[in-house]
Amino acid sequence: MSIATSEQAVVDAVTPRLFIGGEWREAGGGGSFAVEDPSTGEELCQVADGTPEDGMAALDAAVAAQAEWAAHPPRERGEILRRAYEALNDRADELALLMTLEMGKPLAESKAEITYAAEFFRWFAEEAVRIDGRYAVAPNGKGRLLTMKQPVGPCLLITPWNFPMAMGTRKIGPAVAAGCTMVIKPAALTPLSMLALGGILEEVGLPAGVCNIITTKRSGAVMEPLIKDGRVRKLSFTGSTEVGRSLIAQAADNVLRVSMELGGNAPFLIFDDADLDAAVEGAMIAKMRNIGEACTAANRFHVAEPVAEAFAGKLAERMGAMKVGRGTENGVTVGPLIDKNAVDKVSELVSDALDKGARAVVGARPGDGRGYFYQPTVLADVPGDARVLKEEIFGPVAPVASFDAEEAAVAAANDTEFGLVAYVYTRDLKRAFRVVEGLETGMVGLNQGLVSNPAAPFGGVKQSGFGREGGPEGIAEYLETKYVAMNL
Repeated sequence: MSIATSEQAVVDAVTPRLFIGGEWREAGGGGSFAVEDPSTGEELCQVADGTPEDGMAALDAAVAAQAEWAAHPPRERGEILRRAYEALNDRADELALLMTLEMGKPLAESKAEITYAAEFFRWFAEEAVRIDGRYAVAPNGKGRLLTMKQPVGPCLLITPWNFPMAMGTRKIGPAVAAGCTMVIKPAALTPLSMLALGGILEEVGLPAGVCNIITTKRSGAVMEPLIKDGRVRKLSFTGSTEVGRSLIAQAADNVLRVSMELGGNAPFLIFDDADLDAAVEGAMIAKMRNIGEACTAANRFHVAEPVAEAFAGKLAERMGAMKVGRGTENGVTVGPLIDKNAVDKVSELVSDALDKGARAVVGARPGDGRGYFYQPTVLADVPGDARVLKEEIFGPVAPVASFDAEEAAVAAANDTEFGLVAYVYTRDLKRAFRVVEGLETGMVGLNQGLVSNPAAPFGGVKQSGFGREGGPEGIAEYLETKYVAMNL
């Protein structure tokens, strides 16, 4: 099946080049790489494959623009973000189609992501004029203590493939609001959404050199020299814990400010007093949002033994009724995984669980035909040593294990090196507080399956990373505090 005319027009509207210093340019040597549609495996287009020299040129542009941008009036910085917010909403349909083509998620989910992505620009447009300091009398009364907030400086931003627009605006928004310039590298699997965003930022008046975009298949070769360049002052990365560790090590040489949003293994706890229908509804959101390809996805369901079988049955009924197919088709609610490696990883985890005694209630097989599909799957009676309970799934698989006591549920939830988010369903207020306080995660969804909100601090603990994105905390990641001692 060849790409439809309207779809091709959306792809062709994107400038597939590097964006450096306000100019769109070819990669050094004219290199390029293919972006493919994961629902068919067919090529959508070719985009520029940036070189280390291109990366350094982007950093040069960001450094050259930093002083002037830091002095730019906060209100005007905010107005640029506000215009970008409006432009994203105005073009939501075409941007959603572009995202579905390169990433695979159904159109409705892509459009929801555009709305979510735009909200970060609206939020940080408002935060730009709320950067403040402090004035105080010294305790001995003989002087004054002043603090001021200033932009941290040129930033490197690295975004993942699973939310190709929102993970960009979540970093670009606070950087722009704070007065920082940046070099941003989108994932090679899904670069088109970021390139489209670069075009929008150019149109709404973001000065040349403030945001520079490098697309490349050689991420390490291009980014490591920039991380180790003494002019960079901050690194923000969203992606796997394995890659995050490597980037943290590279950033140590120059003691960079670092924000890391890394892997997850989210537990979903359901107690025997929970509203089971509400828990199933929340589970569908927490598990199946973005085809399960989200660091916040419910990775394992720990359910009180008396209701475990009923929950697995209800969840299987809902997941089994979902329509799998190309995200552009009517009625499709489950698109493809991002590539063959993703399908192989999910298949391997499911096979391991089944071999160890788990029971497949629904699904448990890849899709038929071409494209990178996997059927929505519910596994019951999953034993504690199954890998699917220990490793991040990143696919439409819900493993259900039972527990017999509150303490055992919390212990099972915390039995992981990750700590991004957890979900809890109970109608007992005292239990809710006990469990929420006992969970070792940066975020908790209490009787709801969605935690992401631009007005709230997103981030984890343990090996899920550090730093926060969104909320009042989000802009603080891009500001330094300067203290002035004044002798009167």
